[in-house]
Amino acid sequence: MFDFKNKIAVVTGGARGIGKCIREQFEAAGATVCVIDLLENDFFVGDISDKATLEAFAQKVIATHGRVDYIINNAAPTACGLEKGSYEDFEYALKVGVTAPFYLTKLLMPYLSEGASVVNISSSRDRMSQPQTESYTAAKGGISALTHAMAASLAGWARVNSVSPGWIDTNYTVYEGPDATQHPAGRVGNPPDIASTVLFLCSDMAGFITGENICVDGGMTRLMIYHGDHGWSLK
Repeated sequence: MFDFKNKIAVVTGGARGIGKCIREQFEAAGATVCVIDLLENDFFVGDISDKATLEAFAQKVIATHGRVDYIINNAAPTACGLEKGSYEDFEYALKVGVTAPFYLTKLLMPYLSEGASVVNISSSRDRMSQPQTESYTAAKGGISALTHAMAASLAGWARVNSVSPGWIDTNYTVYEGPDATQHPAGRVGNPPDIASTVLFLCSDMAGFITGENICVDGGMTRLMIYHGDHGWSLK
């Protein structure tokens, strides 16, 4: 469906979960992928919250390939809340979730190819929350807003969009009953649901889409559930 031959993609957090699936789909479509992750991978191991690490990663990408076609800011921030989260915990989440996508894009901006695309991975938590998730929710809300700001700044240079995953099970568990039926799509999501959306946004098919957020959640955030609905009961 997609043809990314001779294209260079950068994926943060690309050694596991959704990021790994994004990498695999890019590679299957012909792209060369540069990954940075805390986990072992074949390109760069490092913590994107660190400024010097981001600079070293960007330098390696450019030294190796000379240009970038796609930047996928995927690495996930940690979650902490008001009860137990420290100043440092919250600051670290924002560094990973907002500062790093900003700075990595800035570092690679001079090397973006014509028709380049940046895709930021947000979350449906940019519009809804559970208790004690303030750092994660703030970071995801921040990257959603950062998306339309960067789209304006990179107008005519690169398109910038974000994807907000809902419940995505990276272990590919098959759920039945209320867990599935609370989704109008009838199931819990899997990494390919997000990866396919990312590749679409990078493709020419999305050439008129920029500054947009696409929520990929099976309709979960659109369905109001009360007592007795979809197998849920109030206790």
